[in-house]
Amino acid sequence: MKAGRMEGPPDDPLDLLFSALSDRTRRRLLSRLALGPASVTDLAKPFRMSLPAVSKHLKVLERAHLVSRTVHGRVHRLALVGETLEQVEAWLDPFRTYWAGTLDELRHDLRAYPSRGAPMLPAKARPQRRGGTRRRPLRTGSGRG
Repeated sequence: MKAGRMEGPPDDPLDLLFSALSDRTRRRLLSRLALGPASVTDLAKPFRMSLPAVSKHLKVLERAHLVSRTVHGRVHRLALVGETLEQVEAWLDPFRTYWAGTLDELRHDLRAYPSRGAPMLPAKARPQRRGGTRRRPLRTGSGRG
């Protein structure tokens, strides 16, 4: 282990969970499964990717225990495992206290400012735009022609 770097067990459940949730496609699949169980084919319909590509995403979700699979013949149906998301909520819970306190401080600070229409910064602190300065388009090529 390198100095300054923390590592958990190789298949730490939270690492698997957050890794699975980090991908937009997998989050969309979970959103669809929140409506109810579906077959792999039905889950793949809205995506511009092959069935094997969707299956790879689903395997990541299964490994993180976010979905369960049942097989009836050739039909694979997947369902959301909501209990696993409770682990994310439990991990985030201590941060709610932090954000609640931060928002309370912000409310207090905002009350100290004048009402509507008053500038937030004094005129001297506002950036001034200088006349005559225009951005010039970037030149491409050698400029010789």
